[in-house]
Amino acid sequence: MPMREHRTFLAVAAAVVVLALVAVAGWNFRDDSADKQPAAALDRTYVSEPELTAPVIEVSTYDVEGAPRTGQDDLFFLAPKDGESRTSPLIVDAKGEPVWIGPDERAYDLRVQEYEGEPVLTWWRGVSPQPTYGTGEFVIVDQSYEEIATVTTQGIMKADYHELTLTDDGTALMIGRRLERRDLTAKNGPRRGWIADNIVQEVDVETGEVLFEWSSLEHIPISEAQVGLRAYGEGTRAAPFDYSHLNSVTEEPDGSLLISARNTNAVYRVDRETGKVDWRLNGNDSDFTMVGDSEFAWQHDAQRQPDGTITLFDNEASPPRAKRSRGLRLALDLKTMTARVVTEYLPSGRRLANSQGNMQVRSNGNVVIGWGEDPYFSEYTADGELILDADFGTGESYRTYRLPWHAQPSTKPALVVDSGTAYVSWNGATDVAAWRFLAGADAQSARDLGTVRREGFETSAEVPNAPYVAAQALDADRRVIRTVVS
Repeated sequence: MPMREHRTFLAVAAAVVVLALVAVAGWNFRDDSADKQPAAALDRTYVSEPELTAPVIEVSTYDVEGAPRTGQDDLFFLAPKDGESRTSPLIVDAKGEPVWIGPDERAYDLRVQEYEGEPVLTWWRGVSPQPTYGTGEFVIVDQSYEEIATVTTQGIMKADYHELTLTDDGTALMIGRRLERRDLTAKNGPRRGWIADNIVQEVDVETGEVLFEWSSLEHIPISEAQVGLRAYGEGTRAAPFDYSHLNSVTEEPDGSLLISARNTNAVYRVDRETGKVDWRLNGNDSDFTMVGDSEFAWQHDAQRQPDGTITLFDNEASPPRAKRSRGLRLALDLKTMTARVVTEYLPSGRRLANSQGNMQVRSNGNVVIGWGEDPYFSEYTADGELILDADFGTGESYRTYRLPWHAQPSTKPALVVDSGTAYVSWNGATDVAAWRFLAGADAQSARDLGTVRREGFETSAEVPNAPYVAAQALDADRRVIRTVVS
């Protein structure tokens, strides 16, 4: 059954208008709050946009005294895949209701970044010749969801899905790979085996020029790998040994790079000018003593925070080294060369993500965890108290973020009238607070039937059998953003 969202009138005046119309013309307008989608459904469907589906996301919230109230309208960005519902980039609100359902494609790492001084959406699209790697390109779209650029690596395999960091200089930090011959007998492999050299490139988005390139094979010995053949490749050309498996590249305040390598269990600080590794955090050859419970395993998404701490998603699998994954904030002491835990962010249940995942520190200090292979995302206070936990049922999302985003699509809203009910939606519009419905013989004689608060992707209400039915998208100040006619 198509989902009909719960609706609420915004003003008594709207109700008065409706009653008057009913009395004068015999028209019937009703806030259509019946037939809500069953909680057990795997996906949502929409009358106004029958080609679009989205997973049902169950959101639990928890009252925590002193939790920041800022940023409550920020949206969640994820890209579900391999589940029962649609595979696509997806933006949802704090209730788990879709705001934008993206193109039906296998996507990774949907998020808001800045390009040429303006907020943009970025995500990866392409193919995965192996389960642990992809080849494709990153898409950059503006606030109308129009594609303004694509970017990929040059001279090597096309960009992997693991990372796109846009810099203030109009460049993109990405990961690609090049196949090389190496002696793999130490890993019980062939003497002239094939190995994946993970490459970091900085590419000018506009021109495609490569400004910087860094090779893992040149700077990370194969002996640092904590995986063997068959776990990450056979050492053949068709299945090369992925000994380092880079999965994040971000900038340090001084321009150096912070690179995470999953298969060495280590994070590397790299000099942007020389490519030299300044230090290794964790792994076989760590330059830091890992104090207490600070060791991590198979990690993703290493980031330097403004206070100097390092944050990352600590998978702890696979193979498993703990009972659950966690978000982790570490303090590094460069004098004593020690690392210690500042805060850990633990799941509400036993979630052990074998792959993927991220940890985002929001501008208000809260922390968002995307649980990667497990179909959940969570939000915590800075000190680790859970305030939101969401379950999108099946599948997985490489990363999940919560960020501010304001967009008005170049496409028009969709309005369908079926058996006396009007269904309206505007895929991707972030600032629609309500919909006003109108009906009559034509646009000039149409009367205002009432206003219904937007509480989900699709808004519906009963309307009279009239030649002209329209819906107006209203912002929070009741200004008309766009009008659509059935």
